[in-house]
Amino acid sequence: MHKIPVTVITGFLGAGKTTLVRHLLQNNQGRRIAVLVNEFGEMGIDGDLLRSCQICDEDETPETNIVELTNGCLCCTVQEEFYPTMQALLQRRDRLDAIVVETSGLALPKPLIQAFRWEEIRNAATVDGVITVVDCQALAEGTLVGDLDAIAAQRAADPNLDHETPLEELFEDQLACADLVLLTKTDGVTAAIAQKTQTWLAEQVPLGVKIVPCQQGAVAADLLLGFNAAVEDHLEQRPSHHDHEEDHDHDDEINAIQIVSDRPFDPIALIERLQTLVQAQEIYRIKGFVAVPDKPMRLVLQGVGNRFDSFYDRPWQPEEPRQTRLVIIGRNVDQGEIEQALFLE
Repeated sequence: MHKIPVTVITGFLGAGKTTLVRHLLQNNQGRRIAVLVNEFGEMGIDGDLLRSCQICDEDETPETNIVELTNGCLCCTVQEEFYPTMQALLQRRDRLDAIVVETSGLALPKPLIQAFRWEEIRNAATVDGVITVVDCQALAEGTLVGDLDAIAAQRAADPNLDHETPLEELFEDQLACADLVLLTKTDGVTAAIAQKTQTWLAEQVPLGVKIVPCQQGAVAADLLLGFNAAVEDHLEQRPSHHDHEEDHDHDDEINAIQIVSDRPFDPIALIERLQTLVQAQEIYRIKGFVAVPDKPMRLVLQGVGNRFDSFYDRPWQPEEPRQTRLVIIGRNVDQGEIEQALFLE
């Protein structure tokens, strides 16, 4: 049998990976696509969002076509988490045209791709291409890697200076591994700033890698699929900060907490409280579902920095509790402090 093409979608927290995958599933042009989604934290928000939009054949269900791994960052749990899950998907490869792997925003892409060199996987699947998603507004505002002009000036003044942080290294590794870079949320900045950010990015990616602006994940499937790159066979051409390490470390101070409440929230008031929290603490990402008073629909809430988006995705199901469920990712985020701030009357 032919090898199943696998597209790896990487990118920092909140860049728009799930929105991209959701659009792909809704506009799959007849392709049978399975999705493996890896979340940072134990609550499956992204997988639930994808299941709510998946279009399956009559003999398939979203529960079998969309698989969640929530027990750790995928690049750290390849053997324990990814390997058995991938084997199970490959047993169904006669009913699949493609597999998409959405990594955690904290995952390095290369350890995952190296797993495709294992004999049990390489005979049945190949990494067709790597898509890196970048938040234009966050990058331009310096919330990801710092002020662009300041970084350029410092490095020009002294190229021996090391200004990197673990998050910078992660971002650079994601860019270095890309076959295509998608620049999202360009509508949040002026055209001049968007062009300046795109020009800066073009200097950071490997020669020949294109940068494509996009809104709300609206990218044609033909652009995302069909690179035929066999990435696992050419990893030496995609350098990483961690190529010569026996193991790699993430920033241990970055953690995720889960907030679950049976009470409904007014969306405007909730977002105001969350924005206050973001200003007071180093919070990178907020995502989840909100129960809104007197609303039969579930509200999806997503936040990056001080920016929040929300939309109603589907009605609450009769068998599910109408709970507000949020995942908050940041540096040394304290569960008690967050709960007190959110539930304080």
